[in-house]
Amino acid sequence: MSISLSFKDQLFSLNKMELPSRYYYFNDVENYIKLLTIGEGLFPKDKIRTKIHLENSSCIFSTESATKIYPSKKQYAINHINISLNNSNCEFINDELILFKNAKLLQFLNINMDEESTLFYIDILSSGRSYEHFDFTSINTRNKFYINKKLEYYENYEMSGDKYKEYLNRNSSKKNIFVKIYIKVDNNEYFLDTLAQEKFDTFTYTKSKKMIIAVISDVNMIDLKIKINTIWKMYRKMLNKKEFNLGKQ
Repeated sequence: MSISLSFKDQLFSLNKMELPSRYYYFNDVENYIKLLTIGEGLFPKDKIRTKIHLENSSCIFSTESATKIYPSKKQYAINHINISLNNSNCEFINDELILFKNAKLLQFLNINMDEESTLFYIDILSSGRSYEHFDFTSINTRNKFYINKKLEYYENYEMSGDKYKEYLNRNSSKKNIFVKIYIKVDNNEYFLDTLAQEKFDTFTYTKSKKMIIAVISDVNMIDLKIKINTIWKMYRKMLNKKEFNLGKQ
């Protein structure tokens, strides 16, 4: 299962698509693509590859709905995302991951940008189905962000559902939905100060201060997505862009 697409000078090109990967493309207001996979979710040994290239272009990406990861005795479901940006803007708004009991997921995210490009990318992890609570087996994440071909940030971790439960119990926290946010703008220092003024105080720099990253949590998806939307609006204002409706109400 794979999809490869690109924009060059704002012109769209579909380079490859293998079912059940599919997409919807809208350009009434801005370039906007919804990515989806036909079927009920990802099963053990399923592999999805998404490749995106933007050159002198801007595009918003979202997923059609939550990504469900089904139980596995041994094999992982695998998700590869590769994004390259050349003098471009990419806004990628994922819906939540729902890992079922005994699910196993391996995710690779590679983003290559030049100095002129901007980025807003989010990943959301839920606690699972409503009657499950971090009962999945494992989620492995390998996230790499390059700027001008130099590694700016590398995130390499493996977490089990049990470790999430231990963390929540240790901190007496009911905030069991997490979003990771990765941002690159032309003036990171100013944007970080702006976030702090709005009480978003968990953001920090990557090693060379060329990106801003954060983990935010909440007790329910509605409140968390309100926070995400507020931060996204701030990002778009920074880029002199109007608010954008993803059409998911």
